[in-house]
Amino acid sequence: MTEKLSREVLDNVRANYFEIKENIARAAEKSGRKPEEITFLAATKTVEPAVINYAVSLGLKHIGENKVQELLSKYEEYDLKNCELQFIGHLQTNKVRQIIDKVAMIQSVDSRKLAAEISKQSVKNGIVSNILIEVNIGREENKSGVLKEELDELIGKISEMPNIKIRGLMTVPPICKEKIEVCKFFDEMYQLFIDFSCKKSDNVCMDYLSMGMSDDYEEAVLSGANMVRVGSRLFGQRIYR
Repeated sequence: MTEKLSREVLDNVRANYFEIKENIARAAEKSGRKPEEITFLAATKTVEPAVINYAVSLGLKHIGENKVQELLSKYEEYDLKNCELQFIGHLQTNKVRQIIDKVAMIQSVDSRKLAAEISKQSVKNGIVSNILIEVNIGREENKSGVLKEELDELIGKISEMPNIKIRGLMTVPPICKEKIEVCKFFDEMYQLFIDFSCKKSDNVCMDYLSMGMSDDYEEAVLSGANMVRVGSRLFGQRIYR
């Protein structure tokens, strides 16, 4: 990255960061909540650590990686003294041990098998791992996530596992042509979140509803999300490898 390009990139990140913060604040207030009740997590796939750390210097507190290999390659360069690292992509069971002691939360747990491995590796490392249960709210065959009718059983099974704590739900809804269509999925997720928040269970705290990305994070907040995962809107369009 040349000095000129770097300055241009950083200036864009700065402008985008504060615009996103303003949009989140406005949506939060419209939904009857305070801006600080919404967690802004930056999806940092393909983003250079220097750029990530610049966003952190602006006040960003949460970052998330989608791929284990990329997370490991960048891990030593993250400014983790000033931000929290989460894993937000599809996680294979054989990769759990590589990140279990490096992330504050795993957002994409969708099976008993994956949860069992997280529990096993957490016990080995003497830690308690925070997770979100991923819901396939659009019932898409090509997407990971548990179907909503199977959610109750999965939460029940995972809640019995040692050294693992369910902190909420997450979803990636189908791509929709109209915002009103995606809002239907967000509303459905919010109702699930409320339903499970009313249930009392050990190792289950419905603290987070993670939904909404660059194209629809404002709608997600208006529908009840308290965590949004924003990537390209913050860092610009990226070339995925």
